[in-house]
Amino acid sequence: MSFYLIYGLIWTIAWLPLGALYVLSDLMFPVVYHLVRYRRKVVRKNLTRAFPNYTQAEIIKLEKKFYHYFCDLCMEIIWQLHAPAKEISKRMTIENLELLYNHAQEKEIVMAMIGHYCNWEWATIFSLHIPSDVPVRIYPVYQKLRNKHYDKMMIRLRNRHGAICVERNNLLRKLVEMRQTGKMGIFPMISDQSPKARFIRHRMQFLNQDTPVFWGTEQLAKKHHYPVFYLDIQRVKRGYYHSVVKPIAIDPLVTEEYEITETFMRYLEESIIARPEFWLWSHNRWKHAKKQ
Repeated sequence: MSFYLIYGLIWTIAWLPLGALYVLSDLMFPVVYHLVRYRRKVVRKNLTRAFPNYTQAEIIKLEKKFYHYFCDLCMEIIWQLHAPAKEISKRMTIENLELLYNHAQEKEIVMAMIGHYCNWEWATIFSLHIPSDVPVRIYPVYQKLRNKHYDKMMIRLRNRHGAICVERNNLLRKLVEMRQTGKMGIFPMISDQSPKARFIRHRMQFLNQDTPVFWGTEQLAKKHHYPVFYLDIQRVKRGYYHSVVKPIAIDPLVTEEYEITETFMRYLEESIIARPEFWLWSHNRWKHAKKQ
């Protein structure tokens, strides 16, 4: 019953203009930061280790910026539930998108690596920017949520504007199906999560810390010769984003082992250092890091 009450509330406020939702975001910040203290210890620890030269006052200032943006992000995702295609496409523009769909038409499949930076959920609307005569679809890869009701809600939200979500455990089956039918697609994959301990194969220095890296995208790219790109999403101003497509490996077979993964992590690190408040610091990213 609690899900239906929460969903009903989300469904209702999602009809509000985005400007009104930002007012709610401003009211939400002190509750999340001061009262609920949502993952404050994790965020403080991550920021302190990532920026060892910052004073405590600077860390706290950055921490508050993150929580302000986190509240904005929650409202933007809720707004996406009813957002008109014309409106949301203006708020998430993309540069060099033709690199993705042109290579998809040539190779059938391309991989697009994304971090938990800025509004990664709005990357699902890139389908709105692909010309109607180009037979390429967006297939965001996601991890199934434990709660089946919330999982269905997020799939509905992500598929609203032409994307077709693919659950991570079904990815290989989907790729085989597409090869057999000759379909062409762009597969955005969140690639900065922490791998499970038993799957750790490689570590690197990232944000001043030993960091186990997720290299599933690289494995697929090398095995099937899929070109790989980085989606560099930047916040222009409140409610507006601009993404730039950057090549990582047009020919994955000529890259060194872990080169694709490390290149993605370096691109992401550059974005984070430039505007750190827009990364998801509440994620326990370094739970499997070696003690320093």
